[in-house]
Amino acid sequence: MESSDDEKDGIYGNFVPKELGHNFALNGTKFVDEVLNGQSERCLENFRMDKPVFYKLCDILQGKGLLRHTNRIKIEEQLAIFLFIIGHNLRTRAVQELFRYSGETISRHFNNVLNAIMAISLEFFQPPGSDVPPEISQDPRFYPYFKDCVGAVDGIHVPVMVGVDEQGPFRNKNGLLSQNVLAACSFDLKFHYVLAGWEGSASDLRVLNSALTRRNKLQVPEGRYYLVDNKYANMPGFIAPYLGVSYNSNEFPSGYHHQDAKELFNQRHFLLRNATDCIFGALKERFPILMSAPPYPLQTQVKLVVAACALHNYIRREKPDDMLFKMYEPQTALQIQESLAPQEVEQAVMPVDTHDLEVAFEAERPELSSQLRDSIATEMWEDYIRDLAVV
Repeated sequence: MESSDDEKDGIYGNFVPKELGHNFALNGTKFVDEVLNGQSERCLENFRMDKPVFYKLCDILQGKGLLRHTNRIKIEEQLAIFLFIIGHNLRTRAVQELFRYSGETISRHFNNVLNAIMAISLEFFQPPGSDVPPEISQDPRFYPYFKDCVGAVDGIHVPVMVGVDEQGPFRNKNGLLSQNVLAACSFDLKFHYVLAGWEGSASDLRVLNSALTRRNKLQVPEGRYYLVDNKYANMPGFIAPYLGVSYNSNEFPSGYHHQDAKELFNQRHFLLRNATDCIFGALKERFPILMSAPPYPLQTQVKLVVAACALHNYIRREKPDDMLFKMYEPQTALQIQESLAPQEVEQAVMPVDTHDLEVAFEAERPELSSQLRDSIATEMWEDYIRDLAVV
């Protein structure tokens, strides 16, 4: 092994999963070759994607001139180092033991691959198309009511590590250090847009406002909208559930009939918007580095979120039925029977600060969004009552 430089992150979380311990006898090249020459499932386990998907990504990065073979480390091994770190939440010194390179070498290739993926990340984020999503058009609970819905928007707090002097703004309402990440996603578990890097103390509505007003902004097609929960406001381009009305979860007795249009709307809104829970679950399952605060500079931590989402989209495009996706398919949530009874859940505890809407919506009329929501709920309710009468 090369001589190792002292590394700041060598002590924090320094471990390799037990199931990988037998590979200590190998060097990095032999380990990568052994994985890539084995079953595709082993590549998925170690590098978080199937072999054909892995090789195609290598070709893309090489073809665009973003990565190149070195005298000692081929592109396949460089990418493997990066994916192994983010796919097992390992620190540099632990990876040194497996790949048999110095900390400086591991860190250099990690950052090279991260920057290469960031350079092409926009290619993996596609805005919503003009067609009605099949998850809506093929389900009578949602069509035609949500025919203009293109996806769902939600925020997730990703743990962050910052210096003592910077911790104040990053401390969220639970007292933990995090970055507030906003994501717009489709119902088939792809990210349309991701904005990372906002401090954990920032309100979700403020982050959304930033996404709508920055140069690389979240685009909402004309006449279409995303579903959001009550952390956000019901406003142009974004439909929230009714406040003060039950918003369904998954554990109810059967035989329940909805009491009014708002209650029915909220349940179906919940079932569709649950796509955000599925996509965040799949993302963290594949890249568990997002579940803890990695000891990298803040800029690197922000890049990691965007890169992980870009890789998620790339894998979803190339191998939509891989094992990790199957664990979080939205159909599981959408199979809930319509006869579920509502559960009283806590609504937004903090009132929405409309000041955060001023930049994006000073010329808009939010009451039009309320009228749209009411018209959807009314049409849905009339059909629901008619169907009950037929039964």
